[in-house]
Amino acid sequence: MFSKACEYGIRATLYVAQQSAEGRRVSLKEISSSINSPEAFTAKILQQLARNGVLRSTKGLHGGFDVDDQQMHSVKLSQIVDAIDGDAIYNGCGLGLEKCNAKKPCPLHDQFMVIRNELKQMLESTTLNQLTTDLVDGITCLKR
Repeated sequence: MFSKACEYGIRATLYVAQQSAEGRRVSLKEISSSINSPEAFTAKILQQLARNGVLRSTKGLHGGFDVDDQQMHSVKLSQIVDAIDGDAIYNGCGLGLEKCNAKKPCPLHDQFMVIRNELKQMLESTTLNQLTTDLVDGITCLKR
């Protein structure tokens, strides 16, 4: 459903948020290793996320990525998706047709519209803090 870049972006953001909750700033190398993603690809994704205010990027000897408390409680999953994939996930056709709409729907249009709306609601109502709490407590994981 999400692009590979978006999947990595969500995982990277959650990893950074988890480490930030424990008082740590993390490097690109640590993030890419911890979420099993290629380092160069992860660097581009992290740049997009920092540019869009999802993460903070600090340069220098003790630099890296982190999330402050305000971001932890205000950043929603929808912001991560938007920073990387835009809003295509909310508008695309379930069968990948170019001109699918209510006037000329594909066979999946009505059912897929319900799923897209539920996904949008979930992404817009879920904060980093909600997901990070379970990571810090060891209830959920980012790597198997």
